[in-house]
Amino acid sequence: MKKTKGSKINETRQDKVFNAINTAILWLVLILVAYPLIYVLSASFSNPQAVSSGKVWLWPVDFTLRGYEVVFQHPDIVRGFFNAIYITVLGTVVQVIITIMAAYPLSRKTLYGKGVITLFFTFTMFFGGGLIPTFILINNLGLYNTYWALILPGAVGVYNVIVARTFFQTTIPEDLFEAGQLDGCSDFRFLMSVVLPLSKPIIAVLVMFYAVGHWNSYFGPMIYLADKQLYPLQIVLRNILVQNQFDSQMMMDVASMEQQKGLAELIKYAVIVISSLPMLILYPFIQKHFVKGVMIGAIKG
Repeated sequence: MKKTKGSKINETRQDKVFNAINTAILWLVLILVAYPLIYVLSASFSNPQAVSSGKVWLWPVDFTLRGYEVVFQHPDIVRGFFNAIYITVLGTVVQVIITIMAAYPLSRKTLYGKGVITLFFTFTMFFGGGLIPTFILINNLGLYNTYWALILPGAVGVYNVIVARTFFQTTIPEDLFEAGQLDGCSDFRFLMSVVLPLSKPIIAVLVMFYAVGHWNSYFGPMIYLADKQLYPLQIVLRNILVQNQFDSQMMMDVASMEQQKGLAELIKYAVIVISSLPMLILYPFIQKHFVKGVMIGAIKG
């Protein structure tokens, strides 16, 4: 690049070629990522026959809300949706609190033995007891068939603890802590009154990581929940998409087998949209803190 008068930059031929190729690649990636999302959204609003016959490519064909009407009339899907929200909110709150309580002391230079504690935390990232011993432990603790079986075993995300610890180390100056001590501020009050208000970016990161993890989780509920009344939406969605388990209530007033097949496809797309919507709504509210929290929390070990 060459600078000219007025601080304007003239691009060389190589720069223009690079930018053109880079732009083309980014547009290609955007299309590859966006098209499946647009297709699923359009198919969920299209006529069942148009979906089953492959007429839907980009935009809805014969716009209809039939799929969403059937979905919200089905008790398992509605119950699963609220179960998933409950698990996500409760699990996220518990995990964010415990992560901060673990990360903040590890960020302080005055904590004795923090290297050994960090080593124990890191050890659990690479070694675990396995599925069967974990299941036996959960059962013996009386957590089987409860939501706590999905929350407590993974309440401390070691990677997130390390990221949060690094954020506290690089963002909260030691001088600020010493000034608080001179004013008679306890560690707990310093954490609540000073650290947390200055830590919105990393809290946003933790909320996003944990919320998405809980919302998309299906293996844990499949293993530890026996009561169908407790199933979150992802288990119901798995039964629909993978096992093709459709209740007769979802097919009421449908005359032919072809209509049933089309409605089944429509219900699949509608459930996918509904299951993705909460996380898409959550992200814009924490986006301004998200990038900053990730970058600051990841620059040092």
